[in-house]
Amino acid sequence: MSVAGFKKQFYKASQLVSEKVGGAEGTKLNEDFKDLERRADVTSRAVVEVINKTSEYLQPNPATRAKLSMLNTVSKIRGQVKSPGYPQSEGLLGECMTKYGRDMGEDTNFGGALIDIGDSMKRLAEVKDSLDIDVKQNFIDPLQAVAEKDVKDIQHHLKKLEGRRLDYDYKKKRQGKIPDEELRQALEKFHESKEMAECSMHNLLETDVEQVSQLSSLVESLLQYHRQATQVLEELSDKLRERVNDAQSRPRREYTPKPRPAFDYGDVEQSNGSYAPAAASPPAYSPAPSAQFRGPSFNRSSIKNKASDPCCKALYDFEPENDGELAFHEGDIITLVSQIDENWLEGSIRGKSGFFPNNYVEVVVPLP
Repeated sequence: MSVAGFKKQFYKASQLVSEKVGGAEGTKLNEDFKDLERRADVTSRAVVEVINKTSEYLQPNPATRAKLSMLNTVSKIRGQVKSPGYPQSEGLLGECMTKYGRDMGEDTNFGGALIDIGDSMKRLAEVKDSLDIDVKQNFIDPLQAVAEKDVKDIQHHLKKLEGRRLDYDYKKKRQGKIPDEELRQALEKFHESKEMAECSMHNLLETDVEQVSQLSSLVESLLQYHRQATQVLEELSDKLRERVNDAQSRPRREYTPKPRPAFDYGDVEQSNGSYAPAAASPPAYSPAPSAQFRGPSFNRSSIKNKASDPCCKALYDFEPENDGELAFHEGDIITLVSQIDENWLEGSIRGKSGFFPNNYVEVVVPLP
């Protein structure tokens, strides 16, 4: 930096400190300039914010946007023309529906409907991709050019104007110590920067016709997208209506259970439970009341075991814990002799008689 440049930076810094700390007043800009600056500032912020919000509208997922931005940068560095597109939510939903529709089978009503909707959702994703391209080319890119050129020019001229104002105010306060020619040049440069800043802000505000045209392009792109989406959904609605009518016209198929295998009791005495129900935990064991134990009734063992005789089928294995109780295994057919009380029965199997809890068995032929 030259000596003159260093001195100028020193002047500006000194004047800035005087204004911020000492309360010194600098040259005031007129109200017309301030109003122009305010309107240009609002327009500049609107352009930048609208670009950001439009991108969020087209691509809602911020993580995916960041990833795509990185991939686009890498593609440009590598010289690749094509970069991956944004994964539209309609396409992801369509892939899911199509997958499970094929798993169910196209011949099923539900599976076929899922495939129809999945194909339509993928078509909607393609339409959304077209919307992204149209909006980027006809709306975002032109606004981006305004933000990168016109807005930056305004910021540059305003910054330069502020620096020249500080330089002029510093020299004006030291009038007499600063040569008049140098003061005159500082004033001329200040007015020159002011005019350039006014011109750049005026040019931005006068391009509102172009900005309205770009907004019109955005609306046209959205209208075209919704027209195409409506056409796709109307075709899908017709297909689904046909499926509903076809399903309603079909006779309803009633459920007919398959015949159960017949249970053959066979020889009651020789049976060891060939028919085994689903395994389950045996109920809690509770011993029979002591007053009810009368010992095995051997005088009744001569009863013939016929299918018509009272009998029951063992649901669980039963191991005796007291004298006089009858042991048996799951599936055994036990001849019933008598009912001791509401919880205990007396029966015989394989030549042995005894007592057992009734919640271990299922009565097949009840006692008379």
